[in-house]
Amino acid sequence: MEKKSEINGHAMAGSSERLPEKGAPKSVQEKLVGFLRRNLLVIMTVSGVVVGVGIGMGVRNMGLTKAQMTYFAFPGEMLLRMLKMIILPLVVCSLVSGAASLDTRSLGKLGGIAVAYFLVTTLIASGIGVTLAFIIKPGVGAGALNTNSLGLERVSSNKETTDSFLDLARNLFPSNLVAAAFRSYATDYKMVASGNDSNGTTLYEKVPVGSENDGMNILGLVLFAMVFGVALRKLGEEGEELIRFFNAFNEATMVLVSWIMWYIPFGIVFLVGSKIVEMDDVVLLVTSLGKYIFASILGHIIHGGIVLPLIYFGFTRKNPFSFLSGLITPFTTAFATCSSSATLPSMIKCVEENNGVDKRISRFILPIGATVNMDGAAIFQCIAAVFIAQLNNTELNAGQIFTILVTATASSVGAAGIPAGGIITIAIILEAIGLPTNELSLMLAVDWIVDRTTTVVNVEGDALGAGILHHINQQEMKKQQRRELEKGGELSEVRVETVANIQAQEETSPLVMHKTKASEAVPEAIESVL
Repeated sequence: MEKKSEINGHAMAGSSERLPEKGAPKSVQEKLVGFLRRNLLVIMTVSGVVVGVGIGMGVRNMGLTKAQMTYFAFPGEMLLRMLKMIILPLVVCSLVSGAASLDTRSLGKLGGIAVAYFLVTTLIASGIGVTLAFIIKPGVGAGALNTNSLGLERVSSNKETTDSFLDLARNLFPSNLVAAAFRSYATDYKMVASGNDSNGTTLYEKVPVGSENDGMNILGLVLFAMVFGVALRKLGEEGEELIRFFNAFNEATMVLVSWIMWYIPFGIVFLVGSKIVEMDDVVLLVTSLGKYIFASILGHIIHGGIVLPLIYFGFTRKNPFSFLSGLITPFTTAFATCSSSATLPSMIKCVEENNGVDKRISRFILPIGATVNMDGAAIFQCIAAVFIAQLNNTELNAGQIFTILVTATASSVGAAGIPAGGIITIAIILEAIGLPTNELSLMLAVDWIVDRTTTVVNVEGDALGAGILHHINQQEMKKQQRRELEKGGELSEVRVETVANIQAQEETSPLVMHKTKASEAVPEAIESVL
């Protein structure tokens, strides 16, 4: 027995020598491996952009035909198709489960703060855009520049401003939910005979008629999903099974997102590379519209690098850049795809996993933000409007500048979260201030450059908004816990006081004294009888 115990003792000692201590410092190699494991996807995604630029520049000199360019862009096209495929289930399920998981009071308060945040940041972005356009003056001296000099096709837009905003309201309430998944309402016009003039000539009137355009009506789906989630919560126990279904559907969708994210680095290589191959004469475009491109990108840097982080810091008193450092993958995806909607899946995943934002907050606010919050778009739309005014030698008065600010803020809500979606809203602004829309094709020619930083700023605003709402929600929860603790303390004090009062009443009450005297007299009587 002693020998066995000695052997066991030696074995234990040997094993304790071999096992590393928990507090032992990690080697440089272990730290490096840990860092690479944690940030592998980020490193691969950023590398994908760099490799894509390199491959694009190399393939560009090979003189590919249009058909060969299409084949070269195929892997990138597959990435976009995957991301767009997941948007519909992700938006609907996340909003239904998010709205159903929050009580009506919290939903109203968070929704109000979110709307105020989106409006204020978009208005600030519009102000930055107009200010930079007047300082840099991108359209001054570019009067000779026109669509024909660059060999561009004209972009026609004859839509009235009133009809644009009415279409926005109509799309909020789609007549067919199934059709809203792939179509949206848009006003068209037809000429109708309205009578004859004095010479007998037939007079025609332009009458608006409804039409359906291809493209998801995400605005209507967002509103329906939110209201449906609130209705499910109101049902109570009857709605719990359906809420669990949407929660499970949402979690399954996020698993699909995690799988798709591993294809992003490969897809981005060909998405960026194909765009570089397709470019026409970049030098001519940059020299002609260089000041416009510079003003737009500078506005995005100011808003995304200074204004939004300051707003986040003002609310949370936390370092905004440490929050943003966990979102490099969504930012890279936004830069490559130029689509806020396509970036939504990876954004939700990274905000929850890397920054610890509550699922109820992120899955409620980020789909709304991807639809209505377009800070980057508001900047370049305002710069574009002032640029076209300067191009036409038109002096803008205070009323027109105010109209640009308000229209850009309002129309960005309806801007589709798709590549080149903001060009449509520039037409609304130009119509509102009475400027021609002939030069819109100039904007479209360089939109592939500006739209990248635009989308990054758009999704950054959404993410920081989710972080602010998460912080406000955490503070509210802490206050509620304190109130409950204080109420619990007050209740215990009240209980102690009531017990003490009852005892005091028992000691001083004449009725109790009479009873006690009677009860004391009973044993004496019993004793006497015995």
